[in-house]
Amino acid sequence: MKWLSKTYVSLILLFLYAPIAVLIVFSFNESKSRGAFTGFTLNWYKQLFSNELILNSLLNTAIVAVVSTVIATVIGTAAAIGINSLNRWMRSVVMNLTYLPIINPEIVTGVSLMLLFVFLKLKFGLATLIIAHITFNVPYIILNVLPKLRQMDKFVYEAALDLGCSPLSAFFKVVLPEIMPGILSGFLMAFTYSLDDFVISYFTSGVTSQTLPITIYAMTRRKVSPEINALSTIIFFVVLIVLVLVNLSDIKKEKILRQKRRELA
Repeated sequence: MKWLSKTYVSLILLFLYAPIAVLIVFSFNESKSRGAFTGFTLNWYKQLFSNELILNSLLNTAIVAVVSTVIATVIGTAAAIGINSLNRWMRSVVMNLTYLPIINPEIVTGVSLMLLFVFLKLKFGLATLIIAHITFNVPYIILNVLPKLRQMDKFVYEAALDLGCSPLSAFFKVVLPEIMPGILSGFLMAFTYSLDDFVISYFTSGVTSQTLPITIYAMTRRKVSPEINALSTIIFFVVLIVLVLVNLSDIKKEKILRQKRRELA
């Protein structure tokens, strides 16, 4: 049975990563052909960094993702703390409302936000994009932080108050370190969704504030440029490096905690 499970896992991994492997290989393809590898070249990477359209779109995407994720993390963490302090009935009502933006089809969210911005007479641009991204990022932060708040011993916070800490000081010294893993996981999830979003961004972006997914979509309507393969390869490795660093950091923290527990024992 072991060989069967190994084969199953291998097929799943192949299904998931084979398209990415093909994309990486063809980013070094000498010709524009998508069906035959004619030779190795770095020309598409050189052309990528001289393509103003793609670079401007990448900059817009990075600005929107970073700003919206930071603001959503602050709002979502504060909302999670507030929700956690509610009674059971109110908490269930608020959580059902929190699930709505996630369950709701993106096209409905995108169109409704577009109509809202038109009604408020807001000029479509980076501001509307950031507001839209904050809207769908906040629920992911809440859903990642709430479990950590439930796992935390509430008496630790009360003990900090009894020992002379102010509520704000007790929050930063006691509560924040306990829920930080949930905040970081929510931040990374929201950041990824923001980078990847197309539908909502399509309805809420302006002419001069298009994100990378919108630019790639416009380019694919004509023909996929090998520069897109090069850019996708760079993004893939950047995300991979970030995930590896985060996992290594978590492993290091776990080792430190284990050593402290052994010393106390």
